[in-house]
Amino acid sequence: MRVVIARFPFDLTKSEVEHSMSSHTPEPVTGVGVTIDGRVYPVMQVGEVVTRQNRRDFTALEMRRALTRLGFTCHDASPVTPPQAARADEDILGW
Repeated sequence: MRVVIARFPFDLTKSEVEHSMSSHTPEPVTGVGVTIDGRVYPVMQVGEVVTRQNRRDFTALEMRRALTRLGFTCHDASPVTPPQAARADEDILGW
């Protein structure tokens, strides 16, 4: 399927993306994530690997659209509670 990322057309298939990512360890997801073969990757990491472009050259939205069109499930990362804030909540709630 032809997708456009950072104004460049790419002919990608779902199996090619899966194969490309199989040799990469997922980085921590802080924004938009995508599930590939049961592992969750940041969409920016996937974009960098499959396009061989710098992450500054494209957006998470472009990658999310392209990966969704290829049949992957994209999702927002759950918010991370800073350790100090978690301890403060425990003190207030008496946990």
